[in-house]
Formats: sequence, C-alpha cells, structure tokens
Amino acid sequence: MMLNSSGQVIKVGIAQMDVVKLPNTIRTSGLGSCVGVILYDESKKIAGLIHVMLPDSSLGRTESLNVAKFADTSIAAMIDLLRLEGVQKFKLKAKIAGGAQMFQFTSDKDSMRIGPRNVEAVKNELKRHGIPLVAEDTGGNSGRTIEFNPETSILHIRTVNQGVSEI
Repeated sequence: MMLNSSGQVIKVGIAQMDVVKLPNTIRTSGLGSCVGVILYDESKKIAGLIHVMLPDSSLGRTESLNVAKFADTSIAAMIDLLRLEGVQKFKLKAKIAGGAQMFQFTSDKDSMRIGPRNVEAVKNELKRHGIPLVAEDTGGNSGRTIEFNPETSILHIRTVNQGVSEI
C-alpha cells in the first residue's frame, strides 16, 4: 500500500501517535476496537495520527499515563504536537476509522463495547475541540489498516476480507 515513491511510511503502533509531513505518509495497522484518528491541515499538508485504544483515561491503571492510549487525552495532546509544527487549530479537520466490535458477546455489559465506546469518545473530543469530522469508516467487526497521505488528504483503508477503500 505504498502511496508515494519519494517518501517513507511512518508507522504508528497501538497506543502511540506521530506527526507526518510531505513527502511521507503515516500508517497504523491492527485497528480492531481501536480507533485511528487523523488530524490534518490541508493547506500545510501536515497530519497527525493517533491509535486510540480506550475511551477514557480513568480506565488507566498505571501511574504514568500514556496520553496516546485514550480518546480523552490523545486529541488534546495531538493538537499540541501539531501546533509545534505551526498548524493553527481552527484549520484542523479529522478523519477516523476503526472501532469495530471484534467479538460477539452475549452480555449487554457496556465494558464489552470498547469499539463503539471508542468511536463515541473520539467524536465527543473532536466536538469539544471544535474540529470537524469530515469522514469516517467505523464499526463492523473486521480489523483495519489505514494510511493517510497529507498531500491528497486521502485516508486509504484496508479492511480484513473487504478490500481497500478511500475516504
């Protein structure tokens, strides 16, 4: 899924985040119940990708908080990173993918609905920060790999057993 020959693909792992500029693209794989959040500035052609694992940092059980892991802490942290690159918050747009319900549970326990809760938490944070969500590919029950190209602002999504789509 290499999109450009001159740049490199910056890979973001689970509960990590990074920022990319031309000519590079940015990718994360293994999005099951996790949500990949892209914040980007079309004019500056800069983008950040967050691999959100859980909806709420109060679920964190460690002393040192990994801000990239949670929807409620990662978006503010990414906005700060993008500001360091000269991006103005009001120019940011967002695209998201993931949040699948990976397992079928017989229980209605909310704690089992991590995928949908991640999507909802990400959307709430984007709204709180005034960042428009321009496209999403969320839900279902298949894992995804996503790659964002800051030059075109296209998010390429490869969904297990469903091929590739673009948003």
